[in-house]
Amino acid sequence: MHDTLAEHQQTHSARFSHPLLNGLLLTAGIALSAMAFRTASGWQWLSPLILSIVMGMALGNVIRLPASSSHGIAFAMRRLLRAGIVLLGLQVTLGQILSLGIGGLAAVTVTLTVTFVAIRLAGRAMGVDPALTDLIAAGTSVCGASAVIAANTVARGRDEQVAYAVACVTIFGSVSMLLFPLIAGVLPLDATGYGVWTGATIHEVAQVVAAAFQGGDVAGQSGTIAKLTRVVLLAPLVMTMAIAARRAAGGGSAASAPTPWFVLGFIAMVLFNSGFDIPAEAQAVTGLLTTFLLSTGLAAMGLHTNLARLKAQGVRPLALGAFGWLFISVFGLAMVKLTGF
Repeated sequence: MHDTLAEHQQTHSARFSHPLLNGLLLTAGIALSAMAFRTASGWQWLSPLILSIVMGMALGNVIRLPASSSHGIAFAMRRLLRAGIVLLGLQVTLGQILSLGIGGLAAVTVTLTVTFVAIRLAGRAMGVDPALTDLIAAGTSVCGASAVIAANTVARGRDEQVAYAVACVTIFGSVSMLLFPLIAGVLPLDATGYGVWTGATIHEVAQVVAAAFQGGDVAGQSGTIAKLTRVVLLAPLVMTMAIAARRAAGGGSAASAPTPWFVLGFIAMVLFNSGFDIPAEAQAVTGLLTTFLLSTGLAAMGLHTNLARLKAQGVRPLALGAFGWLFISVFGLAMVKLTGF
């Protein structure tokens, strides 16, 4: 009788358990807490992605995570992150990109490309690990934490390196967010030019919005569109990184140079959003879902990040992040002026 009851309880428990459940509940809980904090605080410039990785790091380095959570954490760190990147494509349309005009597109594209190359060259000269260099370059030149995690599918940096790169783009993007509105009055830029400059140079989308709208609605709209254009350029950048990695691998196995297929999903979402009129309510829901998926993935990455190993990366990558921030800020300003703003 007792044996039958025990077997029934085990069957009942197994029915409501899953290898992914514990880890997914943990990472999703962190992500939801980060999103709730942002809403409650009213600090819309504060990215839930950044909060999630910080909260994950704090928790993962204080408590010993149960072994039963490992599969769910790994699933969030890989599958959910990539799903979030795919849905990110629904935030922009080709029409928005084209509204920048040839000058605006040139300013954004050239600034992104030259910044990425410059940071890679500087990282090599400074002796920074190549994977970490690529992550800092992608995060600085494209779109902050989202670009870091997308580029890592090719760079294959360790969790500590991803966290370090995210920290770099958070620190210096925040400096730009606070500094740019203060110096806007002494720069030879009109409202549109200021907006394009912020969108072409500041790291995170939320940081761009916070800084650009300080210059008025025109500046805010121009900055947002310029930033979303950079987001779209994430797809060709990651694919280019993958092609370069395959060439560098030479005769190596295909596994040594992965193909980021999820980028094709991102492009498909951009095209879908451009071809169909998605209701504002649906856009709001997909926006929240995108933030949730990316935040859940970064929470998982934070849980896997060892602070001692993060500290062991040293100060050279931080110096590289500072160089990248200065370079994109100055070069981007020059490009905005050269293209007629």
